[in-house]
Amino acid sequence: MALDPALQSGMLAAVPAMRAFALSLCHRRDRVDDLVQEALLRAITNIQLFTPGTNMTAWLFTILRNIFLNEHRDSRHEVSDRKGSFVETMTSQPEQEAHIQLDEFRTALAQLPDDQRVALILVGIGGASYDDAAKTCHCAVGTIKSRVFRARTRLVELMSIDSPQDLGPDRAIHAALTSGRLRWAA
Repeated sequence: MALDPALQSGMLAAVPAMRAFALSLCHRRDRVDDLVQEALLRAITNIQLFTPGTNMTAWLFTILRNIFLNEHRDSRHEVSDRKGSFVETMTSQPEQEAHIQLDEFRTALAQLPDDQRVALILVGIGGASYDDAAKTCHCAVGTIKSRVFRARTRLVELMSIDSPQDLGPDRAIHAALTSGRLRWAA
């Protein structure tokens, strides 16, 4: 079965956001590509369930989240590396400032409660609308808005950010933290 080029393009465009979302869910870089690949495979297999004109990224995030939750339920007996201690020993330290800032962002992001982190990634990084994020998380739109606001506020505190200039050049960090509602200290 050939996939519609528009749908294929939408799926490919969503891959970077899916990778970020997968990393936020599992905290294991070695699992990210597997989760994304499995989500894309299921999406292609069930493409007839996708409603054209709706948000492809939100649909893919829902599939990815469900795969992660199913695997998580099945692997409760396994030992996890939630703090990333073992993963850190397997990677080299970043040499550029942008990499350091991104690592600081990831560390701060990992400290957020799961519900706030997922909402922030869906809306701030993934570009999902509040409505789509609410559907993905099975909650009210107001709840998503509140979670995103609290997550952004907490990240600003954790990263000791006083002004937008402190955010650095990384677009993912800007997207996650930038909101008209955040007030910067003078």
